[in-house]
Amino acid sequence: MDFNQERITTVHDFRIDEKTIISSLEELAEERPMTLLIPMLYEEIHGTSLDHIVDCINESTYLSKVVIALAADDEHKYVEVKNFFSRLRILHTIVWCNGPTVARVIDELKENGLDITMFSGKGKDTWISLGVASLDSYAIAMHDADIVSYTKLLPAKLFYPIVEPDLSFFFNKGYYARIDMDNLVMYGRVCRLLLYPLLNALLEKTKHSSNFLKYMCAYKYPLSGEFGMTSDLAINIRIPGDWGLEVGLLAEVYKSATLKRISQIDLEFYEHKHRSIGEGSEEAIQKMIKDITKSIFRNLVEVDGIDINEAFLQSANVLYKRIAQDRIRQYHADALCNGLNYSRHGEECMVEEFSNIMLASGKEYIDNPSRVLLPDWKRAISAMPDIREKLKDAALHDHNTYR
Repeated sequence: MDFNQERITTVHDFRIDEKTIISSLEELAEERPMTLLIPMLYEEIHGTSLDHIVDCINESTYLSKVVIALAADDEHKYVEVKNFFSRLRILHTIVWCNGPTVARVIDELKENGLDITMFSGKGKDTWISLGVASLDSYAIAMHDADIVSYTKLLPAKLFYPIVEPDLSFFFNKGYYARIDMDNLVMYGRVCRLLLYPLLNALLEKTKHSSNFLKYMCAYKYPLSGEFGMTSDLAINIRIPGDWGLEVGLLAEVYKSATLKRISQIDLEFYEHKHRSIGEGSEEAIQKMIKDITKSIFRNLVEVDGIDINEAFLQSANVLYKRIAQDRIRQYHADALCNGLNYSRHGEECMVEEFSNIMLASGKEYIDNPSRVLLPDWKRAISAMPDIREKLKDAALHDHNTYR
């Protein structure tokens, strides 16, 4: 059966007024409890966004709880974050994901035959905190902690298609245009110049036979970190343990949920911090590109049985560069017609760099196609039935111990 992109429901406009949607969510809150998950680094409490985010969350009276997935180097930084969130009036739990108390629970899981100690970073933090968030929740929504243009309607939009009984989607992905209207700059380089051209190049390379690639192309912004899902889905999917979190998560949803229960929603104006291109292969966007590319190749093998070899990589890379250059001509025209600041030469140079990184990461995948997916929570619970409760207790212990 050929894939129909429209089977993923896209909410282009959200014309229900803010008061109505908040009221609806409040009515549903007891029957379908909602938990907001925010992964963050310690440094983000000193940014320009989180103060405003906390103020908006305090107005989100439909939330049952907030789970903060924290990465902090020591107890002093943990205490700073704990004090920062003390003004959050919604019931909240700070999970110090790389702290010693949580580490002891993870070591106990290892003793029960399931070892995740080799993982680190946002993927592992998200996995740990999803376990805590899924306790006593019908739905979980997640977003980053650096959103400049945050409003209380943002999490409401992520939750509404999941908890509204007449909709009852399993998974809802946020999307937005990456345009800075103040500085008239076009952002979203990894999506615009890497992911979209790569997906289309691989579709052409596979003669449009891959339903997985068509599914990925149906998303308007696959790299957004904003989504909502049912707790049942959350504990049945695997989480990537690297910088390919967003792409890997969409791949897992593809394998676990029927397409007609997947939606995406327009989050409208959106602004957050921008990463620079790192100088080393493991830095910043370069590390992200490597992990995204490996995730796509890995899923092509898993889902479609595509043989990824060096000849495949070289020809896919040629197609990628051609499609990316076609996109650049389009972006140049868009920029000229909309008065945006745009460096066509700069974007051409970036495609060359992305192309080299993509080839290198593809070769790394061929040499070592090992999996980087954390186990699903169903397996973790099977290995250690009370692990979620122990992680929640670890968070409570840290809260009561470190002052």
